[in-house]
Amino acid sequence: MARTLYVAPVPPLNTGTGTVANTASITDASPAPQIILPANLLDVGQILRLKAFGVLSTTGTPTIILGFYYGAVAGTALAASAAITTGSGVANVPWEIEYEGRVRSTGSTGTIMGRGTMQLGTSVSAITFNPIPATALATVTIDTTTAKQVTVGATWSAASSSNTLTCHHFGVELIG
Repeated sequence: MARTLYVAPVPPLNTGTGTVANTASITDASPAPQIILPANLLDVGQILRLKAFGVLSTTGTPTIILGFYYGAVAGTALAASAAITTGSGVANVPWEIEYEGRVRSTGSTGTIMGRGTMQLGTSVSAITFNPIPATALATVTIDTTTAKQVTVGATWSAASSSNTLTCHHFGVELIG
């Protein structure tokens, strides 16, 4: 029997920006309003596609970790970068992260496996590419039975009001 496939954005569509500055703790960078996956939405075989982009500015050469999190930043990392050294004293350089994961199982100990890329500007006109996650490919345990917030998280190595990351877009699509 043929399966009907679809691609649908998961509402709400965010219209603002999210900013992470002056902190060395993992912080939600997602624009408002927050995107929440309802309980029991995910099904085996579906693909969860996430994409975010924005700009960052620094003082010195701090490192940054960027990633996507299931259950907010205090939840489970779906995929996160390694600590990447940023350009020295840069202003408004672009960054982008993308992730695509396939749901392997559902339930309170459901699983998803995925990978993606992070593009980080070292200047306004130069970009480096890094894989996410920064580990070997493996399944990640997720609880699909309760509503969960999906977020973009950022962690600076040094708290400074000059180290800022702004997320201008965060999109979530469900394919299946």
